[in-house]
Parts: sequence; C-alpha cells; structure tokens
Amino acid sequence: MHPKKWISILLTAFSLLITTHAQSSEVVINKVAGVKEQLAVDILALVLNKTDPQATIRQHSESLPQSRLVDEIKLGNIDLMWAGVDPTLESALKPVRIPLFKGLLGHRIFIIKKENQARFNNIKTLDDLKQLNAGQGTHWGDTEILKNADIPVITTLKYPNLFFMLEGDRFDYFPRAIHEPWSEVEERADLNLTVEKNIMLVYPFAMYFFVNKDNQALHDKLYQGFEMAIADGSFDELFFNNQLIKDALNKTNLKNRTVIKIANPAMHPDTPINRKEFWLDPTSL
Repeated sequence: MHPKKWISILLTAFSLLITTHAQSSEVVINKVAGVKEQLAVDILALVLNKTDPQATIRQHSESLPQSRLVDEIKLGNIDLMWAGVDPTLESALKPVRIPLFKGLLGHRIFIIKKENQARFNNIKTLDDLKQLNAGQGTHWGDTEILKNADIPVITTLKYPNLFFMLEGDRFDYFPRAIHEPWSEVEERADLNLTVEKNIMLVYPFAMYFFVNKDNQALHDKLYQGFEMAIADGSFDELFFNNQLIKDALNKTNLKNRTVIKIANPAMHPDTPINRKEFWLDPTSL
C-alpha cells in the first residue's frame, strides 16, 4: 500500500478512536447460526477493534430472514447485517464496500444428491449446465445473476428449505460458495447429499457489511478498520487460519475443476474491483 494511503488510514482511525473512546458502542447483529456466520462475526470483531476497541457485539434474540433484517436495520433495532450484494439491498442500506470473504461468494460449487454425480460428469459448458435446475433463496443477490445467465432457478424464501427441496428432487443442484457446502452437508448427515466433484461456477460477487443509511459513523468505523486489518496483515491471518476456509481450500480441488464463467450485470460501478488486496484468486493458491 502507498505510504500516503497508509498515513490517511492511520489519521482517520486516530480520529475515530478519539471520538469513540469516551463512549463505547454496542453493535447489534442477527442471531448467529453456524460456522460461516461465526466467521463473519470474527471479522466484524477484528475490524471494530481497530477503530473502536471498547465496542461490543450483541446478537439479536432470534434469527431473522434477510427481508426482516433490512426492516429492522431501517428501524434502528439492529445495527448491521452481512449479505451478498444486489441493487435492491444496496439502495435500501449503506454498504461497506470491502468484500467480507475476499470475493469467495462468486466461486460456486454445488451440493447435489449423492446418486446424481454421473449427471454432472459431462457438463463442460454453460449450455450444458442450463439443462439442470439450480436452487436459490428468493431474495439472494446471486439469484438474479443466475437468472440473467438463463440458468433455470427454483427459489424459496427460507434457506433451510433448500436442502430438503434438493433431496426431494425439486431441483438438481444448490450452488454454494466454496467455503460453504462442506459444513452444510456435514451438519445434515441424515440427508442424502454430497458436494459435486467437477464443476465451479464463477462470477464477480461480494458479500458486504450493511448498515443504516444514516449511520455514517458505524460505516466509517468498519471501513477504516477493514483497511487497517488488511494493511497490517491481521485480516489475512484471521481469514486463512479459519478452519472453514482452510478446509474449503484443501477439499475443493479448485485447479482440476471445470470453470464456467458468467457475468454479473448488476455489479455496482463503485465495486472496488481494482483493489486486488480485497479479493482472492483461489486458482492461484
């Protein structure tokens, strides 16, 4: 990073520390369920600690779906959420435009039924993939990306339903970011599911923290905390030493997968695509 950029980050962080030292803040988030969400909380704690060391994180009493979360943040009952980006969400809330998981959400491998691997062995192109149905959450940011590529998509409002719908043959595969499916399948050992072996669907996509549009102070704490954690190496240390990420990179066999690329026409023009330190190229590992 350029020295002037680093000095700017330090000055901003120092200013934030002065304004937050006298009164520490509590950040209210959704109730956390599972190792993937815990990684997001760990990242939140890291970046907050850089600019507001006395800040505390409190989980909501129940786990709310994304549509409810947006409403609760608008009302001021919850301070922050994390989600894959889409135009509707970016207009409703204020995004912190640094990819939470280094862009891994745009590298998708599939959960399938165990006996269906043979159906995927000969898929080499996007046209091949279009012969099968994907399963997605109704309001997820990447659902429109798949639809834009003319990939058939079956949706539901509730994330847990997707695993039962897949086992019940309502659709053929459930695209997941490379760090997601391993624990999801393991946690549902009673279902007849596995991770597909050969394909990776790739598109530009990020998960961000989102706050109330009027909460500029929290936005700035998070953004500057991210910049500091990336610059001093603590973000990469946390990220690459997380067991979920380590397992994903070890198990996914990225270099031997057939890569099918699609576009993301909804990508916001302010997406920091040129900040290479924000993103990970898994095939280079």
